[in-house]
Amino acid sequence: MANLNGVMMQFFHWYIPPDGGLWNEVRDHAPELAQKGVTALWLPPAYKGNSGGYDVGYSVYDMYDLGEFDQKGTIRTKYGTKDEYVKAIEVAHDHGMEVYADVVFNHRIGGDETEEFNATPFNESDRNTSIGEMRKIKSWTKFNFPGRGKKYSDFEWHWWHFTAVDFNDFDPEYKAVFLFEGKVFDDNVDSEKGSFDYLMGCDLDVNHPEVRQELKSWGEWYIDTTKIDGVRFDAVKHVRAGFFPQWINHLREYSGKDVFSVGEYWSYEVEALHHFIDVTGGNVALFDAPLHLNFALASKAGNGYDMRTIFDGSLVQNEPTLAVTIVANHDTQPLQALESVVEPWFKPLAYALILLRRDGYPCIFYPDYFGAHYKDAGKDGQEYEIWMSSHQWLIDKFLEARQNYAFGAQYDYFDHANTVGWTRLGTKENQGAMAVVLSNGDAGSKWMEVGQANRTYFDLTEHISEMITTNDEGWAEFRCDPGSVSVWVPQE
Repeated sequence: MANLNGVMMQFFHWYIPPDGGLWNEVRDHAPELAQKGVTALWLPPAYKGNSGGYDVGYSVYDMYDLGEFDQKGTIRTKYGTKDEYVKAIEVAHDHGMEVYADVVFNHRIGGDETEEFNATPFNESDRNTSIGEMRKIKSWTKFNFPGRGKKYSDFEWHWWHFTAVDFNDFDPEYKAVFLFEGKVFDDNVDSEKGSFDYLMGCDLDVNHPEVRQELKSWGEWYIDTTKIDGVRFDAVKHVRAGFFPQWINHLREYSGKDVFSVGEYWSYEVEALHHFIDVTGGNVALFDAPLHLNFALASKAGNGYDMRTIFDGSLVQNEPTLAVTIVANHDTQPLQALESVVEPWFKPLAYALILLRRDGYPCIFYPDYFGAHYKDAGKDGQEYEIWMSSHQWLIDKFLEARQNYAFGAQYDYFDHANTVGWTRLGTKENQGAMAVVLSNGDAGSKWMEVGQANRTYFDLTEHISEMITTNDEGWAEFRCDPGSVSVWVPQE
């Protein structure tokens, strides 16, 4: 399922300026990124959210409004207009890149009208425990999109298309998850909170035949309109897992394309990820959240972290063709809901571990490449100013090595707690073998085989200026600086 030769870039983060400029930025950067070795761009939700031009895209209002209609106080989205979005995808395609759309099926927010119906309140922390009798509630569950009218779709959303909400207009201070009459919390979701079927907003009932048909119809319209090549499913642990292969296989059959799909199942329990893969029949790849956690822990532990265990408990360790490997994303960046920071000193090591090895489909995060600067309130209510450093120069070096040398058999030398390395021996078509060595402690070295006898190697990262020459059997002592990584490639 994963593109084993490709490199994905998440071309956004949570704090992208709300100036409508991102789609044009994609268009402008696509040629250079393609030349450097990025093969796919994951773009943020392109449709209108409840906060209009300020919405990151996950508070979904109208999935047919890609910045075309005057809704929620704006025509364009946070990222631009429909025409700019379609043009950006076209330019990416012109330079050989795929584009993946962010698809949010779990919830809808910002309904146009209220409706009254019966529902039972459940404990927000335990969806197995009701906390009161069924009662009549009023909530914003009618979506008829007056700003769009009936263009593209005449479907209207009503309360019976959803399973639950967390707001009752009759009693707005009452805290509960209200399960609608005739509905149940799905048990084929993550088991956190009893059933993590409900996340926020108006929770979609994907068991309802009208909902399933409308989502399939929307998918057909979307791929016809935008020509995207794949999707990133948001919050898959909150939706019945079996729905995803049904939907993506329908889209593949309809389009005649091998549409790529990756899900955000944000759990550090790798067995939960394996279970999702089993249920979905391997039709949906997953982001390797456990590997990200290992990177974050390693970055904070310094030389106290045993680098031999960096892949332990990760998805890529056992499901390499279904693992999208990441260092960070928009949810883990500082001040966000799932904040889990990989410290700047460790990011070059982490990117080497996902970009220069054989397994997994690596994904580069926008601020790690371009840098980022923003302000927001932390969980303590205080405002913080955040600077995220750009690692573009080194990532470009890794991409160069990946394009030219990361081929053939991989030999691992993970036999020291602080210094580890590996080699790629190349193929008949790609003669230049590569050696990578990194350390989270003191300067280190590894006696490793590259299969190139009496050949001179240099450090592509320029961390070490001295050359290294292999012996008659193609072995050499490859070095790296303290807390650093070196990528050794043959001198032409």
